[in-house]
Amino acid sequence: MSYLKYGLQERAGFILLTGEVGAGKTTIIRNILNNLEEDIALSMVYNTRATSKQVITMINEDFGLDVNGKDKIGLVRDLNDHLIALHASNKRAVLIIDEAQNLSPSILEEIRLLSNLEADNCKLVQIILVGQPELKKIITRPDLRQLRQRIAVHCHLEALSREESEAYVYHRLATAGNQDALHWGEGTFDVLYGYSGGIPRLINVFCDFVLLAAFVEETRELTLELVDEVIGDVAWNRHIETTKNPGREFVASPGDREGLSDRFLLLEQRLAELDALREEEGWIAKKLLLHEDLLKRQEERRADDIGRLEVAIEQIGRQLERLLAVSVPPRAVSADVPQATRTQSVTATSAVAVPPAAKKRLFEQR
Repeated sequence: MSYLKYGLQERAGFILLTGEVGAGKTTIIRNILNNLEEDIALSMVYNTRATSKQVITMINEDFGLDVNGKDKIGLVRDLNDHLIALHASNKRAVLIIDEAQNLSPSILEEIRLLSNLEADNCKLVQIILVGQPELKKIITRPDLRQLRQRIAVHCHLEALSREESEAYVYHRLATAGNQDALHWGEGTFDVLYGYSGGIPRLINVFCDFVLLAAFVEETRELTLELVDEVIGDVAWNRHIETTKNPGREFVASPGDREGLSDRFLLLEQRLAELDALREEEGWIAKKLLLHEDLLKRQEERRADDIGRLEVAIEQIGRQLERLLAVSVPPRAVSADVPQATRTQSVTATSAVAVPPAAKKRLFEQR
């Protein structure tokens, strides 16, 4: 990590990173780039089974250049102009070529020519070649000695040791939320290391199946037999020796497939139960939503009814006020009032008075 960071910070021309398949080369490169300054213009090439023109096209596309209708000479000219423009704007151009062992010597030589463009004190583009161990053999060819001389930093990523593999597993468990979720029995990490060889990608795959088997059998205790059987069923090679028992061979027994079939049957049953529970929860949720919708409608109707009742009460109140205003009690009528006046008052009162039956019908309607 220190060498790679130094090579990027010091703008070394070529950086070479090799390692076995699944050792974590690309992960390390991305981690380093994510922690660098924001003045980096990055281009990454993953598909290396291509011609030289296709490789240049992929590089230009990743830099955001237009490649439509361009021949190889035009692509290289556009790339050079772009690198000069980046340098003028104080930005660094970094080109990462993954799986570089698939490139032919002629394409590697053309990539070397891209690094010929230099400023006064630095390269205009840093090139990181990432590949499998075969890449080192390719670069040692006599016709690639110029490329070999330009490699400023060369790192080889080794596989994890037995102790590192165990620490790696516990680290991933802790990152997932519980380092002590499972108890690894004696010898289980030896079996895991014997099958994986310390390659992180294989450790991930094998541990996924071990966790799956523990889930199916509803156990937190990982025995030597369980780990040996599960990993042996999914490993391509069952005859890799473990560090604890050199010379031990993992030979498939007739009952291995039956045991695996039983585990998958249990897994299917557990998944079916989970699906049924999920469907039931979904049905309950829908029913609750339906009830909630009905309650909302009832609440809206009740609010409308209350509004109408309030309006009716206001109307009745106003009618009562008018009735009280025009009504005169008999004892309040003075004897001095002429008979005609009393008659007109009684007539007016009778004209506005509401019969009891009409009031009853009005309230019933409301």
